[in-house]
Amino acid sequence: MTTPLWRPDPAALTTTAMARFWRAAEVHTGQRFPDYPALHRWSVDHSSDFWSFYADFAGIRFTDPPVEVKGPDRMPGTTWFRGATLNYAEHLLRRRDDKLALVYRTESGHTRRLTYAELRTHVGRCASALRHLGIQPGDRVAGYLVNGPETVIAFLACASLGAIWSACSPDFGVAAARDRLGQIEPRLLIASDGYIYNGRPFDCLPTIRALNSEIPSIRHVVVVPFGGSSTAALPHDWLHWDSLLDLATSHEPDFAPLPFDHPLYILYSSGTTGAPKCMVHGAGGSLLQHRKEHQLHTDLRPDDTIVYFTTCGWMMWNWLVSALATGCTLVLYEGSLNHPDLSTAWRLAEELGVTVFGTSASFVEACMRDGTRPCETAELSGVRTLLSTGSPLSPDAFRWIYANVHDNLHVASISGGTDLVSCFVLGNPLLPVYAGEIQCAGLGMDVAAFDEHGKPVQGRRGELVCRRPFPAMPVRFWNDPDGQRYLAAYFETYPGIWRHGDFIEITPRGGIVILGRSDATLMPGGVRIGTAEIYRPLETIPQVVAGLATTVRREGRDEIVLFVVLRSGDELDEALRTEIQRAIRTSASPRHVPRRILAVPDLPRTRNGKLAELTVTRILRGDPVTNRESLANPECLTVFASLRAQLLEAEPAHA
Repeated sequence: MTTPLWRPDPAALTTTAMARFWRAAEVHTGQRFPDYPALHRWSVDHSSDFWSFYADFAGIRFTDPPVEVKGPDRMPGTTWFRGATLNYAEHLLRRRDDKLALVYRTESGHTRRLTYAELRTHVGRCASALRHLGIQPGDRVAGYLVNGPETVIAFLACASLGAIWSACSPDFGVAAARDRLGQIEPRLLIASDGYIYNGRPFDCLPTIRALNSEIPSIRHVVVVPFGGSSTAALPHDWLHWDSLLDLATSHEPDFAPLPFDHPLYILYSSGTTGAPKCMVHGAGGSLLQHRKEHQLHTDLRPDDTIVYFTTCGWMMWNWLVSALATGCTLVLYEGSLNHPDLSTAWRLAEELGVTVFGTSASFVEACMRDGTRPCETAELSGVRTLLSTGSPLSPDAFRWIYANVHDNLHVASISGGTDLVSCFVLGNPLLPVYAGEIQCAGLGMDVAAFDEHGKPVQGRRGELVCRRPFPAMPVRFWNDPDGQRYLAAYFETYPGIWRHGDFIEITPRGGIVILGRSDATLMPGGVRIGTAEIYRPLETIPQVVAGLATTVRREGRDEIVLFVVLRSGDELDEALRTEIQRAIRTSASPRHVPRRILAVPDLPRTRNGKLAELTVTRILRGDPVTNRESLANPECLTVFASLRAQLLEAEPAHA
């Protein structure tokens, strides 16, 4: 049996919030739950009771109580907490003392701190100013902002009065931002005038002017100076941030009681196959799901300091901000984690006393490749939990963390998505950690792996599905009046069951291994092959930094092609090709072996670090690329376009 990399301290079995909830659930139900699977089974088999009981355990305050916790058990279409009203922002701003709420740090070292009392006052002023501008419940407010305090303030001000927030990071170009924000017709645009990334300053004013011109619904523009102050001349009808706040007539937030499913924010899909989908998320479902994940699955506490390295255009920003409901301190980092080197994030964790450290798998793997040893550059014993998402964390990456950060650390790989602005599978402070495995399915999330016949499987690959509704499902898609786009996105394959688009394997102990996107499945000769099955053997070959597999169609059949990025100084010679093919054949099967292997300087990734496999597939098919501006490194696509003719014409090497 595989040996775990970490086991919880015996004290955790009684002191963590998960342990307290477990005991309380046993008292509440009159049942005994001998293990986590038993607790989880109750949470999905009796989901109405679970979510109602957890809402009370978490201290969710309803202005008006629900008349019904859950409507008919169907997907989509279930109504949660019917008749209930609450306010999301009120839950995040319960504290009004001198406890630090936000610590803002830029890559250049600029630091700003806000207490909960100060944050509450700023939100109250901003909300009052928005009312002065005529912003009402249901109006959309667009952010084009860095990951700073003003972004949090503006978002919470919108939430307090019932306006709908939606944001893009300012590294999005005009077309990418317009394709997203333009669909929702915002009345107000709040935008950063610039930012610094990797030591280089960027001026955002030209993009702001273009967005204002190309999105006719915008009535007001507010500009937030990146450096704290600005002398830039603005059009006469635009406002500086300070001028906006000067419009306020009150400093105290007025929290509007809103329906449980009142829209809180709109998030966007990547737009790989067309215009980005606009996912509308409700206030109550987001609050309840995030509280569960922070309190129970992460064991986040009021005395914690949490950082998640993200931009405000990634759903992890929304997830992070909800942690204010815990009463802890949030670190907002703006800039490149590579500047001046990959130790920046680890040194920041030491300096600011971070106890919960959140990042992407791609950052961890970049540190591995670079030879970074965080334990030698920073004192990290205070970090209790390390969270990773964005793409699967490899077994070697798990081991690297324990060897190079410290060995008494809860490493929680988590996976969900923008679609639910939360997680299907994630960590558990009461369970051991195994290399390459996510610890468990989230409470209330009826996760299963389905085979091609729609039957649940264990111990082998299947489609990630959720068989019962949950409160954090999107309320709807924007501009989808009959719900057909929403239905097609998740429920076409298995009617009434959410199909997420990931291949997973559920292990006998209940752990979950993410095997890659099922919509990136390769089918040479009609055999379904997950790309993760090709990538995993590459981890054993030190010369290979990363790989991307797809297919090209030659002479009426699909053939696997593997693109690899090599270490600096290494070359893809025949010996290395043979070694790669042998490793894949041994680990997977002869059908998995690529017919062609080509070296490229870089692989396209989305802004949250996921491989853009479908983008490369579209290039090799000759289809247009529709999500170029959603990529972190679109310049690398040129190489794949130049290789297309070679792949279609050249005789592949024998595999």
